[in-house]
Amino acid sequence: MPKQSVKTVQSSTEFDAAGGGLLDRRLFLKQGLIFTAATWGALSSQTATAELERESWTKQPGKPFSNYGAPSDYEKKVIRWIMANDDAPGNGVSWTPLHELEGIVTPSGLHFERHHNGVPAIDPERHRLLIHGLVKRPLTFSVSDLLQYPMQSRLCFIECGGNSNAGWRSEPIQTQVGYFHGMASCSEWTGVPLSVVLQEAGIKGRAKWIIAEGGDASMMNISLPLDKALDDCLLALYQNGERLRAENGYPLRLLVPGWEGVLNVKWLRRLHLAAKPVMARNETAKYTELLPSGKARQFSFVMEPKSVITHPSFGHRLDRHGLYQISGLAWSGRGKIAKVEVSADGGKSWAEAELQEPVLPQCFTRFRIPWRWQGQDVVLKSRAFDETGAVQPERSELIAKRGRHGYFHYNAIVSWAITEAGEISHVYL
Repeated sequence: MPKQSVKTVQSSTEFDAAGGGLLDRRLFLKQGLIFTAATWGALSSQTATAELERESWTKQPGKPFSNYGAPSDYEKKVIRWIMANDDAPGNGVSWTPLHELEGIVTPSGLHFERHHNGVPAIDPERHRLLIHGLVKRPLTFSVSDLLQYPMQSRLCFIECGGNSNAGWRSEPIQTQVGYFHGMASCSEWTGVPLSVVLQEAGIKGRAKWIIAEGGDASMMNISLPLDKALDDCLLALYQNGERLRAENGYPLRLLVPGWEGVLNVKWLRRLHLAAKPVMARNETAKYTELLPSGKARQFSFVMEPKSVITHPSFGHRLDRHGLYQISGLAWSGRGKIAKVEVSADGGKSWAEAELQEPVLPQCFTRFRIPWRWQGQDVVLKSRAFDETGAVQPERSELIAKRGRHGYFHYNAIVSWAITEAGEISHVYL
């Protein structure tokens, strides 16, 4: 395309969607691939030669086959960031580097971790799942037993209830997206519907809750409403097509779509049906929050709608003027993401982003929107809307509703300030 044509389109306001340089989300589809490459400056700035110079790796055989694939040596920086307890190294978290990833599926080796007493080395031949309590027929399943049942697969996020909790601080944390919001990951999970084995055991009428217990050294237990268990929960045996990784619950974990991560018990060994919740540590001392009214939230369960811009974000630097693609992730435990809006002027105006298919319930949704930056100071924000009508709140709204004693379920809008020099920081507005 002639250079003059490109300049004409770039300076036109025909595709403006909101202030701050946001453009119509369908801009590149409307203009076609040639327009896209030219306006993004994707073509090399060097003059093309008749033939590419041969690099060293084109002159000798490569490495032999491997039994299990691994990332390129040039991608070694794309790792989980570990934050462990110095006094108890098996207790801590590792964060998914959301700022280094694309699409919606988190590689199994980068799925976030939360451990209380290390990762157990469980022999699947010896592992058992016990279902008992208020049932007509207590049952014990081996892993081999469960592998014989009909299975289902679904893409689903898991998010720790404490994800993004640095947002409650009085000063905005300055760190990369994954190390702030990366206790959330999305995988394809495959397993046996929990309802199938519960119905096989026979549920007694007084049963209202299930107490799930893990098989690690902490033997963590937690209460799950029976209605949810019968609705959409899975006994997960596979993650992203392969058997679960050890740190993600091998050989068996509970999948509770859309609800806080602590309920997705790893290394699952026991399901006890009961009339009341167990009132364990993680539903009394933890995962409860004092509200401004003096009352406390308990059994909050559902992860509310949330979004975050991953590109550009803290740790990136804009090194040229022109067109960029803003990209990020949105999710909601209530169902599908209905839309995501993006602002490039601190929330004065908003434009709807393009949602990348598939858009699934309780699943990461990738959003994108084109943006023209001409070197001005801007503040980028995104807000998610789900199919139930729930909307991601501003930070001030969340604090007004929940007070200053929060730690869990932080889902406020995230703001990235970009200076004239292209430097990016996290700010509160």
